[in-house]
Amino acid sequence: MLPIERQNRIKELVRDKQNIKITDLSELLGVSEMTIHRDIKPLINEGVVMKTFGGISLVREQQPGNHSNVEVCVFCSRKIQDRLAYRLILSNNETEMACCAHCGLLRHRQLGKKVVQAICPDFFKQTTISAPLAWYVVDASVDIGCCKPQVLTFEQKEPADNFVKGFGGQVNTFSEVIEVIFQKMNGGHSCCGKHHQE
Repeated sequence: MLPIERQNRIKELVRDKQNIKITDLSELLGVSEMTIHRDIKPLINEGVVMKTFGGISLVREQQPGNHSNVEVCVFCSRKIQDRLAYRLILSNNETEMACCAHCGLLRHRQLGKKVVQAICPDFFKQTTISAPLAWYVVDASVDIGCCKPQVLTFEQKEPADNFVKGFGGQVNTFSEVIEVIFQKMNGGHSCCGKHHQE
């Protein structure tokens, strides 16, 4: 089977299942996991699928005027809880919602300049804050019950620093965290957030 044929089959499988593991794709297509990783790279770059922990998920494109999927994450299809939701307002006046900052940041990176505004809730106060101005805690020991590696959002740096003292993790700016999460999801080192300057 040619790479393009495998990619088409991967698209069919992920559209059917929404989420699929790399190991399952390897078995189903009779190729190594390394080959699967090579096959999915162009699909990730095209925005057809996203990398999840140990697999891939279908990226749901919102059609203009179609708000039927607003209750599920545009990135991982998980049900959205308002206390964690990350909202992206696009240049075409559409709004996309992600279940948490983890998915919101990955989708934000994917959309780039199409995003005109991004908002998320402060982890403690639950007030709406500007995502590009927020501070982000990655890899804290607290489990918020959403996507991994989890990302917690704070309006100010001091509460984020204090939270890290009690629960671990690293504090990052928006420009740092967007790359940290991308690298972690693509097999980067788990220490990549530690370069942050105090």
